[in-house]
Amino acid sequence: MATNLMQPQFPQLSKIKIPITSLSLPTPISNYTKFKHCPFSGFRLRISCNSQEHNSSLLVDDEDPNALTKASIYQAIEGINRGVFGVTSAKKKEIEDLVMELEANNPTPNPTHTLDKVSGCWKLIYSTITILGSKRTKLGLRDFINLGEFLQIIDIAEGKAVNTIKFSAKGLNLLNGLLTIQASFSVASPSRVNINYDNSQITPEQLMNLFKKNYDLLLSIFNPEGWLEITYVDDSMRIGRDDKGNIFILERAANDQF
Repeated sequence: MATNLMQPQFPQLSKIKIPITSLSLPTPISNYTKFKHCPFSGFRLRISCNSQEHNSSLLVDDEDPNALTKASIYQAIEGINRGVFGVTSAKKKEIEDLVMELEANNPTPNPTHTLDKVSGCWKLIYSTITILGSKRTKLGLRDFINLGEFLQIIDIAEGKAVNTIKFSAKGLNLLNGLLTIQASFSVASPSRVNINYDNSQITPEQLMNLFKKNYDLLLSIFNPEGWLEITYVDDSMRIGRDDKGNIFILERAANDQF
């Protein structure tokens, strides 16, 4: 007697909606660096950034042709802290192979023609930018200071992007703060944007005091100036490659972070 096999039904991912609210950037503090550490120009973002942790075992959407590849990426990056403190060469190749697979199936080949796909709030989940050796020691990122979330807010109407990196310092009543970097961007090609660094700041001042001596080093790592090729973007994930050879994987945000 023939046996009927039931096909498993994968849960559909809910549509992600970006709430439209208002975000005021922190009050700047005084200038400590050769970089333009200065007050923001009055530019005011109208989109609040959100994020949500994902479980790679559930990231399968039967309506998304790239869902399995994206689920594999989430599985590959699990437990590596966005790659910021380095990964093995085998792990790096595994992730890059998955990235290339997504790039080959990019549903938005000309992203700068439809910048609404890029606009809004994003959370960095992997990057080939690393902080290793003496750099990690100088920045206190071995035992004293922890790195939190890397968030990005893009306003296409203003041609602005704001990157925020959260920090927490141990031994100071869990002092929390932000490095905020504001940049301008302009379209250079159907898939590339040019990025110009505008200004940056660390708040609160107590956290700035911890980084003051090595602030230029910190900015040299995270300064976005140059160009960025948007090699993949859909409703939930974006991949970019910059002029320094770095790869960035970001996901749409979902839970309130501010």
